[in-house]
Amino acid sequence: MSEVKLDTDGMRYIVLFEQITGASPIDCMIDDELNKVTFVVKSEDMGAAIGKSGDHVNRVKSMINKQIEIIEYSDDVREFIENVIQPVSIKNINIEEKKGKRIAYLNVSAGERGFAIGRGGRNIGRVKTIVSRHHDIDEVVIQ
Repeated sequence: MSEVKLDTDGMRYIVLFEQITGASPIDCMIDDELNKVTFVVKSEDMGAAIGKSGDHVNRVKSMINKQIEIIEYSDDVREFIENVIQPVSIKNINIEEKKGKRIAYLNVSAGERGFAIGRGGRNIGRVKTIVSRHHDIDEVVIQ
């Protein structure tokens, strides 16, 4: 896992998230355009992060007045990509090295392709950003 740098707001949200949930996020990304905060947590912290019937995540959501997304971290890059791109299901992930760059090719069904890419490439851009922060992947391509 590469070193993740957080800004002041990201650190503030992590502290608040830890206080409310008892889970320790390893990353926090803020998307002001979508009014959303994404936390990456270790698999053993997922239950605490969500809370019974979503209590913890809903408390954080109401305190910061933003949508909350929680992604389960994995050391396995393929598993992590699957966690990030949910609810899209991936048929296959192929990671190749081209011209010194690591590229992850994601094979998704034609019916889910549009959602995987998102309007203006927003969803796939988000996947690329999150995956590159935690694994040595330079590009993510939907096939």
